[in-house]
Amino acid sequence: MNKKFMLLAIKEAGKNLKRMDGGPFGACIVKGDRVIAVARNSVLKNDATCHAEINAIRLASRKLKTFDLSGCVIYSTTEPCPMCFSAIHWARIDKIIYGTTTRDAKRIGFNELEITDSRLKSLGKSKVKLVPAFMRRECLGLFRKFNELPNKKVY
Repeated sequence: MNKKFMLLAIKEAGKNLKRMDGGPFGACIVKGDRVIAVARNSVLKNDATCHAEINAIRLASRKLKTFDLSGCVIYSTTEPCPMCFSAIHWARIDKIIYGTTTRDAKRIGFNELEITDSRLKSLGKSKVKLVPAFMRRECLGLFRKFNELPNKKVY
């Protein structure tokens, strides 16, 4: 685990505190020590599938010219939702390192399904490794700042 990669995800998520293209969610995909893609949530640009993890997977796949992201790790500011977990599984990403939980996102008003990644991993017999609560305090800071915004939109 490397703090600099989560900090990239946090910084990217923070851009939505000004632009409001989506919620305070960011992701960074790395392979070894090389950053492959950094993305943020952009669902408010009228595409409900544009979560940070999906956007990062799309960028990484374009950059590497393959759907197979074996050997990659994704850093996500929040535990990936079921859609994102499935995409990570199908992209064959080795590991998910995340800060806050879907329950944390639900607490501030986001329409989250309360199905944890560990439950999805178990149900689907996925090989994706999970590392929860990495830099949790810093990731919770995104939620705190987002919650203070007068123009915030939860969805």
